Amino acid sequence: MRSPEHTVIEMLPAANVGSHAPFVPTEYIIKHVTERWERREAARLRRQVFCTEQGLFEGSDADTIDRIATTIVAISCLFGLPEQVVGTVRIHETQPGIWHGSRLAVQRDYRRSAMLGSELIRMAVSTAHGRGAHRFLAQVQAQNVALFQRLHWQSLGEISLCGRLHHSMQASLYHYPPCFIGEVGFVSTLRQAA
Repeated sequence: MRSPEHTVIEMLPAANVGSHAPFVPTEYIIKHVTERWERREAARLRRQVFCTEQGLFEGSDADTIDRIATTIVAISCLFGLPEQVVGTVRIHETQPGIWHGSRLAVQRDYRRSAMLGSELIRMAVSTAHGRGAHRFLAQVQAQNVALFQRLHWQSLGEISLCGRLHHSMQASLYHYPPCFIGEVGFVSTLRQAA
């Protein structure tokens, strides 16, 4: 005799098996890298996005900027505890007061909402502002220009990098209050797009 649970499982249509979306947390810590595992996972995510998915680099996207950059991560939380790095960006100063952001990457399953990328951008620019930036620049892939414009950035013109269209863009620092607690960061609760 079969158990009632077994009967229910047999009655489910085969098309529904495995068709649900994966669980995606809605609470994240946005902070500067302070732990080895955070740095390791940020590098892994960058390789996944820029090498494997986009094919912009072969093998690794690491460069000399990594030695001087501040790396920022978005860490998903499960039951209030840090679980995994799901987003990253880096910032560095090229001359006094001139800061640049680069290598913004968000794990594929977490791209349903632009909010996670927006939070990383906010931490990046606010951190630089807190460190004395009077100008913050980035080279933004063409498909992401609209997001940056909504976040109070302006395009300074089109450029080609790695054979792809980018825009040189500048943030309006007025919209990014200085941040002095980057190592602690902030918790963000993000709603996912339907």
